[in-house]
Amino acid sequence: MYCQHQLSLLGSGKILLALLVLDWLLAGSTDATTHEPGFSGPIANVTAPLGREAILACTVHNLSTYKVAWLRVDTQTILTIHTHVISRSRRVGVTHSDHRVWFLHIRELRETDRGWYMCQINTDPMKSQLGYLDVVVPPDILDRGTSADQTVREGASVSLTCAATGSPHPQITWRREHSKPITISDGIQVSSLEGPVLNITRVSRQHAGAYLCIASNGVPPTVSKRIMLTVEFPPVITIRNQLVGAALGTDLVLECETEAYPKPVSYWSRESGEIVPVGGLEPQKVDGSYRSVLRLAIRRITSSDYGAYKCVSKNSLGDTEGTIKLYPMSPPALENKNVVQRLNVMADKSSQSTPFGTQDFRLQDYNGAVSKDRFCNGFLYSLVILIKIATSRADVSL
Repeated sequence: MYCQHQLSLLGSGKILLALLVLDWLLAGSTDATTHEPGFSGPIANVTAPLGREAILACTVHNLSTYKVAWLRVDTQTILTIHTHVISRSRRVGVTHSDHRVWFLHIRELRETDRGWYMCQINTDPMKSQLGYLDVVVPPDILDRGTSADQTVREGASVSLTCAATGSPHPQITWRREHSKPITISDGIQVSSLEGPVLNITRVSRQHAGAYLCIASNGVPPTVSKRIMLTVEFPPVITIRNQLVGAALGTDLVLECETEAYPKPVSYWSRESGEIVPVGGLEPQKVDGSYRSVLRLAIRRITSSDYGAYKCVSKNSLGDTEGTIKLYPMSPPALENKNVVQRLNVMADKSSQSTPFGTQDFRLQDYNGAVSKDRFCNGFLYSLVILIKIATSRADVSL
């Protein structure tokens, strides 16, 4: 019974379709008007993005009892007749405006909907015109065919590729992250490059970093993929001050800058080969993971601290070292009595007649830094002014 019911429905559907088509074909023969229908203008081509709705418009005049139908040209499929939807797709619809403008609606657009569509009037002979529907697709970068993150040895060559789909076919642009220039052969630098492949010859550490593959075709959104280029090279050490002087009892920090990838093992040693602990100062990264600064703090320098210090850096590609020599230096100090004598001269008084006494100036720290020396000079100058004022008042009172 179920099969018979299904066959009955199927047969009824075919009969209904046949009747609609027959009615559409024969409707013109019953027209009593003397003016034949026609098209008032061409069908405008339509461009719509994937997933949206497209509407094609067919404008007619003098339709009377004639009927308008929409067909898919490449498959010769009847989509609509008059106000009836023949297509089985729920995405297809038809509307009209006073039987003059007939609209074909295609919702939730797919790429397969792209093509030619025909608007027909069932005159004898049949009148028809065509309109094109273009379905545009935003760009998409494909994992297959697009480079993953790359690690190369300095001096080698590398090619970064980017594959994208979309309609129209996307254009590929290469840029570096943070607007850094792209260095190509012969030291030429550019802000961007076009094309699906980015070739870099003789890679250097300056090429390291993130590259952006950007795909665009005028259909939003524009998409991009970030490809990280890592460059391997043996350690390089830079020492800005190879000779460092310091006085006994002072503090200082020795510094050396290392640059390497993979990450190196770096340490300080003395001339004897003894490794010197850095006192908890870890290497500090500079400019990402390639450069770092290794510091060695020396507190309250003694005579045994003088000599050569080696900054050593090693990784799987090689090793290197740099040397800093620490030598003794006399402090630019002045004794307290000299300071007091300077004050006495400025006050035009001898040390014996100074009412404050040499022990009252408390200048034991005068031998310190330059900033302390300037502070003391200012302080002493103020004392001199006070002494002169006091002396002047004493002379007046006498």
